[in-house]
Amino acid sequence: MDVLLLPFRWIYRGLVWFANSPRTLIISYLLMIVVAGVLYSHAEHKSAADSVWWAVVTASTVGYGDISPTSFAGRFLAALLISTMVLLVIPLITAHFASRLIVDDDAFEHAEQEELKADVRRLRTLVEEMAARQGVVLPEQARPEPVSTAPPWERRRRRQRRR
Repeated sequence: MDVLLLPFRWIYRGLVWFANSPRTLIISYLLMIVVAGVLYSHAEHKSAADSVWWAVVTASTVGYGDISPTSFAGRFLAALLISTMVLLVIPLITAHFASRLIVDDDAFEHAEQEELKADVRRLRTLVEEMAARQGVVLPEQARPEPVSTAPPWERRRRRQRRR
């Protein structure tokens, strides 16, 4: 089963890498515009300037209608360009920059989180020692699993390893 999921893991990791690199996102956007313009120029026999203009207008889904594909290859290219831009590239660019703009100043930093975890461990140890001295039996507490950002198949594999 793991072998069947391997390509999807690679795709997922590639998308995560792609989404977390603003330089890669911007370069891919520009590259797609240029490549689509060149392909459109060959498919529709238009000038390079008109083809790049068509790619920008099509990728942004404005669609002025001043230039539109008439051949099957041109229409297929338009559908591919629109789909890729609307469903992948533009949302990733928007999400990346939005995540940079929305910053929680009250969020704990990693060092603070580690300090708090160490404090809780020390407190738990002290409470257990005090309870043992007093002869009090503490109820077993189910410790929740930490929230993971790993994909579901990775979380499942980790759980299976722990058992």
